[in-house]
Amino acid sequence: MTTIAHPKDLLTMIGEDLGTSAWCDVSQDRINLFADATDDHQWIHVDVERATDGPFGGPIAHGYLTLSLLIPLWTEILVIEEIDMAVNYGLNKVRFPAPVPAGSRVRLSTSLADAEEVAGGGIQATIDAVMRAEGIDKPICIAQMVHRYYKA
Repeated sequence: MTTIAHPKDLLTMIGEDLGTSAWCDVSQDRINLFADATDDHQWIHVDVERATDGPFGGPIAHGYLTLSLLIPLWTEILVIEEIDMAVNYGLNKVRFPAPVPAGSRVRLSTSLADAEEVAGGGIQATIDAVMRAEGIDKPICIAQMVHRYYKA
């Protein structure tokens, strides 16, 4: 975990490794709940029996479920002590190079690609994020997260 006092501290940290999260379970129950929340019940995600005979040898997590895990895993990596507000500003270059089999454990590794001041007294941070699943060689998600941090 990286802890900094103020968002402006990010301006001096460009290129630095920010750390890696703990492992997070991607259970079939979590996949089913995501399917219910998003109305995406494609068989490769929720039909365990059919998915076993499918292209991945079993059910896999939705790409957007994998993507949604960026935020809870990210909160384990960076703590800014003096902050009034954080805003998820968007994503760049999102890719899913490998599927996430149900029952996998995933974690996030990050580095600070860029940081700059923005209007309103904020700092915009661009974070290179690589999510991996235990036992899988290829990353399961590669993205750039863009966040804005404000301190009055």
